Amino acid sequence: MTDPGDGPRAPGADGVLAGLRVIEISSFVAAPLGGRTLAQLGADVIRVDPVGGAADQARWPRTADGASLYWAGLNKGKRSVTIDFRSPRGQELIAGLITAPGPDRGILLTNAVGRRFLEHETLRQHRPDLIQVVVSGHRDGSAAVDYTVNAALGFPWLTGPEELAAPVNHVLPAWDMACGLHAAIAILAAERRRRIGGTGGLVNIALYDVALAMVANLGLLAEAEVNHVRRERIGNYLYGGFGRDFRTRDRHTIMVVALTARHWRDLMTVTGLAGTVDQLAGILGADFSTDDDRFRYREVVAGLLRPWFGSRDADEIERQLTGTSVLFSRYRTVADLVGDGRAALTAHPMMAEVDQPGIGRFLAPGSPLEFADGGARPAPVAPVLGEHTADVLAEILGLSGAELGELGRQRVIGEADAMAGPNDR
Repeated sequence: MTDPGDGPRAPGADGVLAGLRVIEISSFVAAPLGGRTLAQLGADVIRVDPVGGAADQARWPRTADGASLYWAGLNKGKRSVTIDFRSPRGQELIAGLITAPGPDRGILLTNAVGRRFLEHETLRQHRPDLIQVVVSGHRDGSAAVDYTVNAALGFPWLTGPEELAAPVNHVLPAWDMACGLHAAIAILAAERRRRIGGTGGLVNIALYDVALAMVANLGLLAEAEVNHVRRERIGNYLYGGFGRDFRTRDRHTIMVVALTARHWRDLMTVTGLAGTVDQLAGILGADFSTDDDRFRYREVVAGLLRPWFGSRDADEIERQLTGTSVLFSRYRTVADLVGDGRAALTAHPMMAEVDQPGIGRFLAPGSPLEFADGGARPAPVAPVLGEHTADVLAEILGLSGAELGELGRQRVIGEADAMAGPNDR
């Protein structure tokens, strides 16, 4: 077997997590995001898929000729290996990759369940200090996705217009994202424990549990239990303070938020409503320096502000609010971001243009973590499915060219046609 440090340099090999190797067996959002987060910071993340790809290999959004923009986004900076999960030899190869020796090795991130050869007790027979992080829907191992978890915890009844009588889903996979970041944290925490005490272990993360914890942390559970209330929809208003959307003269929409007394004073000053609102406070017996009354009388206050916004174009409003403490943003579509807003995206230090095989050139992010010494940089492109199969098996398991050729002929590992992207076949 070759030295684990030999062979081609992994993507991100100079990052702050350089030297850490994670084997990822995953699909969809949470687990791939966990690996992607570590890869952005320099870890060598090797994604192992079945020959031909996992269930998310062609997931939307896609290009016109079928390349998955989703897959390219969540797998940048990783290495890609394809192996037959059903064959005994394939399972042996996968177990070898997971349990390879070395102080920064022996780490598995997965959301694959029901595969005996990937069970923790099976794998730790080959490496007792194995770290294994398993993402599931529920802690009993049953399946769930962001949409079902979100529905189960009440958010669709808080989202949408006040007058709507049906639940409203949101398109942001918030719990998948939170779960993926928890998975990355779990790996770093478990690796630190092993480095200090020498023991690995199994860490289970359930999507539902991550979401439930956050619902409780935000006070929503306690609000219902302690106050005995069912929170109602309030449309685009901010709950518990003042914030809402306003339509401009040129038919744009701007979200405005005043979270603090200073925000409120600046908003009243720039709109010229300070005196009027003071008079209103006297009539109502209200104190608009507090969140409570700004929220309680939100409809009245919004009625006073609406003509000011409605009589001005969005550009003028943005000029007047810029330089104040008021929090605001024009509503934009994603298409706007890469249309009129592309220059700002291009100038953003986190963003860089990549040339993705099978897709072409587009803007992609590095890590949102900004290290003062420049320790995190924009990650490279996503691999073509199975691109690194031969290199990884030779590097980690010491397989010869003849052995790799025979495995390819037996379809135990992906061959060239299975490894190519939609435009490369």
